[in-house]
Amino acid sequence: MRIITTCLLVLQMLHSGAQHYEPKWESIDNRPIPQWFEDAKFGIFIHWGVYSVPAWAPADAEIGIYAKYSEWYWWRKNEDSQAGKLFSDYHNRMYGENFKYQDFAPRWKAQHFDPNQWAKIFKDAGAKYVVLTSKHHEGFTLWPSEQSWNWNSMDIGPHRDLCGELTKSVKQENLYMGFYYSLYEWYNPLYHKNVEKYVNNHMIPQMKDLVLRYEPDVFWTDGEWDHPSEVWKSTEFLAWLFNESPVKDQVVVNDRWGNETRGKHGDFFTTEYDLVHNHEGVGKTASPWEECRGIGTSFGYNQIEDLDNYMTSDALVDLLITKVAGGGNLLLDIGPTADGRIPVIQQQRLLDMGNWLRINGEAIYETRPWKGAEDNQTEFVYFTKKGNDLFVICTEFPEKPIKVTGIKKTGKITMLGNTEAVKSKKSANTLSIIPPDLSPLTNPSPYAWVFKIEDVK
Repeated sequence: MRIITTCLLVLQMLHSGAQHYEPKWESIDNRPIPQWFEDAKFGIFIHWGVYSVPAWAPADAEIGIYAKYSEWYWWRKNEDSQAGKLFSDYHNRMYGENFKYQDFAPRWKAQHFDPNQWAKIFKDAGAKYVVLTSKHHEGFTLWPSEQSWNWNSMDIGPHRDLCGELTKSVKQENLYMGFYYSLYEWYNPLYHKNVEKYVNNHMIPQMKDLVLRYEPDVFWTDGEWDHPSEVWKSTEFLAWLFNESPVKDQVVVNDRWGNETRGKHGDFFTTEYDLVHNHEGVGKTASPWEECRGIGTSFGYNQIEDLDNYMTSDALVDLLITKVAGGGNLLLDIGPTADGRIPVIQQQRLLDMGNWLRINGEAIYETRPWKGAEDNQTEFVYFTKKGNDLFVICTEFPEKPIKVTGIKKTGKITMLGNTEAVKSKKSANTLSIIPPDLSPLTNPSPYAWVFKIEDVK
């Protein structure tokens, strides 16, 4: 009877065209990534947790980029290192040696958190998806998790289901919603005593709870480096996610599932401040990938960061262009304050990006790298392609004609946001685009300029 039932299930799957994934990387890696992710190009990362109360890291210290992450406050202040001494000295000076990290949790009030306002800011920024830290390495969950009793945002601090509230608002704005989730927890006794029990009774139930409660479009894991994916039972969870979960057809996952998986397994590969894997440039990888970083030096809010620590709007637009031209996405992080506000400087940066994308988004969304880009590498000039249209994106306004080789024939050439015709010259397989003379009234952008070449052959 068991053999007959199994055969019937296999026949049903074959008839329906559904793919069944085995809990093995060879099978999991055969799953095609849902197209929406490669089309979206721009997402918003959010690091918000108990660490948002102290909101401190040595932004200007010469200690390496990772030591400037304020969300690592609890770990760093206990660490025997140069960075650890900076954190512990600050903590003892501000709060006293007997003040525990856990004592910050009741101070995280989120009293000004307005999920509708956040979602509107993200949409106005031109983002297409959002990824919220549902649980960072500190183990505190932003939803009422049964596995994190009295260490979650419903039992203590905000007394709100932050994951649920933001998910509802983001989806109402027709954006994709996802979650960051840390596999490991710094100081969870069960994790240190019995990893297998931790995975079976704590981690996997939490991950499934997130999926079943909120139906995320992105499941973005981290904190995988302590163990190989076999210990985390990653392929078992992913087989469930892709075969049985309510989001099996649209969800995408990253590559942080074990200490051997980055850049090898998952729907897309991740870079971080260009330090984890450097996919900078054009056409360097055939796999979907995503760069993530903060606007400043930290993911979580750092109250001492100033203008020198923040990327300018111009630099952020350029960053988006370079990542998209190289075939990747940009997941740009914001760090809200403990009371639930997105700092004004972060809002301003996002609004500037949104204003640029409203004019030039055609050269970003749903595009792919142009195969001819490697033969046309010029400083400040990048290329994207959509269908038969080629976009030439200049991060500095060109002072002389832009030469593009490998083009036999073209249609109309325009500058996005400008109605004036763009002149060009053709010689053999080389096209020369002659930049127009722009006045303050005809200049469509203060940052980067896009020439659209239609019907390229």
